[in-house]
Formats: sequence, C-alpha cells, structure tokens
Amino acid sequence: MPDVTTEASHPLYVPLRRLRAEPAPAPPAPAPPLPVLRLAPGRLRNAILGGAGAVALLWGVQARPSARLDAFFASGAHLTGLLAGYGVLVLLLLMARVPAVEHGVGADRLARWHALGGRYVLGLIGAHALLALCGYAVHTRTDLVTATGGLLGYGAIAAATAGTALFVAVGVTSARAVRSRVRHEIWRAVHLGGLLAAALGFVHQLAGPDIAGSLLVRWLWSMAHGTVAVLLLWYRLVVPVRAALRHELRVVEVRDEGPGVVSVLVRGRGVARLCAEPGQFFRWRFLRRGLWATALPFSLSAPVRDDTLRITVKALGDHTRRIRRLRPGVRVLASGPFGALTAHRRTRRKVLLLAGGVGITPLRALFETLPGGPGDVTLLYRASDAAGLVLREELEAIARERQAALHFLLGRSDDSFDPLAPRALRHLVPDLAAHDVYLCGPPAMARAATANLIRAGVPASRIHSEDFDHA
Repeated sequence: MPDVTTEASHPLYVPLRRLRAEPAPAPPAPAPPLPVLRLAPGRLRNAILGGAGAVALLWGVQARPSARLDAFFASGAHLTGLLAGYGVLVLLLLMARVPAVEHGVGADRLARWHALGGRYVLGLIGAHALLALCGYAVHTRTDLVTATGGLLGYGAIAAATAGTALFVAVGVTSARAVRSRVRHEIWRAVHLGGLLAAALGFVHQLAGPDIAGSLLVRWLWSMAHGTVAVLLLWYRLVVPVRAALRHELRVVEVRDEGPGVVSVLVRGRGVARLCAEPGQFFRWRFLRRGLWATALPFSLSAPVRDDTLRITVKALGDHTRRIRRLRPGVRVLASGPFGALTAHRRTRRKVLLLAGGVGITPLRALFETLPGGPGDVTLLYRASDAAGLVLREELEAIARERQAALHFLLGRSDDSFDPLAPRALRHLVPDLAAHDVYLCGPPAMARAATANLIRAGVPASRIHSEDFDHA
C-alpha cells in the first residue's frame, strides 16, 4: 500500500496521499495525436484589430469634411454602422467552431471574447441608430418622433430596425442575471435569431453609401459575409452531420463512479480520425427523450482507445441527471473535439495538474499521457471529502505506473486552513515556479487557485485553464 503523510501543524488538514512506484500493469499506450493547425490567441486578436482599422480607414477615405450639423451626425453614423457590421462578422466567426481557432485560442476564451464583443457591437448599433436619427431630423428639420416615422418608411432601415430588436433580445438573454433564469433551449433559440439579425443588417449595409458607392467595396464586403456564412454552415452543420454518419457513435456502457457520478463509454467506427487529444472536450447530443435537443459540453476523461470515447459526468442539473439513465445502444452525436487545454501548451519539463471536483476529468487524461519521467508530473486534487474524489483508483494506478506525485487535498472550502494557499502550494511542490500548471475546476476555485499560484511565483502565462461554463 502507498504511504500516507499528514500535515500535523493543522488539525483541519486532511491527510495527503503521496504515492510511490509499485508494480502495476501499464495501460495500453494511446496513439499519438496527429498534428493540427492552431491559431495563436495573439495572432487572432491582432487580425481582429487590424480588420477594425481597415474598416475605419475605409470610412476615412470616403468621409467628406463639413461644418454642417447633419453631416457631422451622418459621418458618425457611417463610422459606427461600419464598425458594427464588422463586429457582427467577428462575433459569428468566433462561434463558428473553426478547428484551427478552437484548438489554438480555446473555447472558453473565444466565448469570453464573444460576450465582450457583443457588448461593443450593441453599443455601436445603438450609437449608429441615434446618430442616424439625429442627422435625419436635423436634415429634414423635424422632431425625433417624426424623423423616426420617416426613416422607417425606407425598407432597408425597417430591416435594420428588426435586426436591432433581435440583437437586443440576444443581449438581454445573455446577461448573467437573465441567463440563469432562462432555459438553455430558449436561450439557444434566441441566439439563432441573431443569424437572422445579421442577415437583415447585411441588407441594410448594402443599401448604405459606404458600401453601395463602390463596386470593389461591395464585392469585398459581400465576400467577407459569404466566407463567414460558409464557415458557420460547414463547421456547425455539415461537419457534425458528416461525423455522425461516418462514426455511428453509440453508448456502450454507463458505469457508476461514485455518488452522483457516472462514466459514459461511447464507441463508433474510425473514432481515431476525430484526432481528439487528452484535455479536449466534445459537445454531446444523446438521441433520447429529454436530452436530444441540447448539446452538452463534457471533457474526455480518458485517452481514445479501441474506437471508444469516455466522459465522466456529475449530476448537477436536469440534463446531467438524465445521463445516468442512458442505456447501451443510444445513438450519440458528438461535435468536436474542442478546447486548447492540451499538451501543446506545455513549455516546461515539470508540470503541475491542479483539479477541483469533477474538473479532474480532462486532467485525468493528461495525467496519463503527458510525457515525462519520475517526478516530472504532479497532480493535486481538491475535494470537500473522500467521497468527492472521482476516478480515484485510476489516478492511483497511473501515479504508481508513472512514479508521479499525487496529493488529495480534502476539506470544505470554508475551513480555516486553505491547502491551495501560496505557502501550502510551495510546501507540496517546492520548485513550483519552475512548473507549467494545468488548472480545471469550479469557477470560484479556479479563480482563487490562479491568484494563489501567481502569488506563489508562477507566471500567469504558464497557468493554463479553460472555464467550461463559458465553453
């Protein structure tokens, strides 16, 4: 049996388990993942900003300086309208699930950029509408109410108004206070309405002088919209349907792992062609009543072997509770893989994996597969009690085989002793600052752990995490 060490300096500190090498059968080695194209976050950010600069340059080239108040309002309306249209394209591209973008930037970062960009786009749309209305009112020498009626008489402006209403609905349902009270299916349906809003906005833009005034500009603007539309259709519709037909995934086993936790094994044909890497996740759609309408994001909790994918799920809501009742033979649609919490982020020989609760699932796969010799890989697993440790026996077997350090940090989050405090982390991992850190857990735990790691000397650039609440 492995040794058990205790921290006698504090009575609330639950024993840590540190495992030594013991003979154990090695699991079959997973096939190495095929190289994939990845777009670095910095390059994507620079490309987005460069595109915004090009749009502003387009406006500047066409702008005609004037001291008239209506021309001033019109000029501002043109600039904000162009930037809003470009912003909508960027938002759609971020959520198109292009593999090079997903694998390089990470699904959670893309979701955060999408949410932040949505606020800017709504602000630009509001500014555009207000400036255009004020400019028209000044030009026609009417009040704002009369000017509003006059503008709505133009078909392109009426289309833009309908699109704006749809965009506002998307923004309202995405607000944190509202989204927590709205069913996912309703939220998704409203978001699909954003595609119609983008199409209506495109019709409005083609009628405007900034786009319609030049054949070249009209062609470039149309090509940009057409390219994003093709990417959306290809990666959000064609690729998942093709994968479903090609791989014919089905549930083969549902295995209890602990209180409220199950592993689901899904098998199909040619699964290796999905090129799924440890640390990544799929969006799963189980074709049975109560589950088929929602794609649920779950990480792989084991490397892909024998055309089998495995996820480990904790019952936290209606959908996850229904997963416990799945039976072998249920058809599965799996879209992915997604995420950038993979071995390619590694920059140091030594790696610390830090998990909280069911966040162990992607780190369990990395714990088995990250290259390294004895002592190069350490796993810290935070849970409220021993019953909350998911896949414990597998982790212990991997640690024995790899001669890796494994510590179970048990205790409630409101205990006076924090095992993830900077001093405690340095005690467990003396050369902590020389490690890459992979982090996955509940959002509050992940934020606190990130702050503590930075205070303990780990550069923020070497703390790799993905918040699957945003993925």
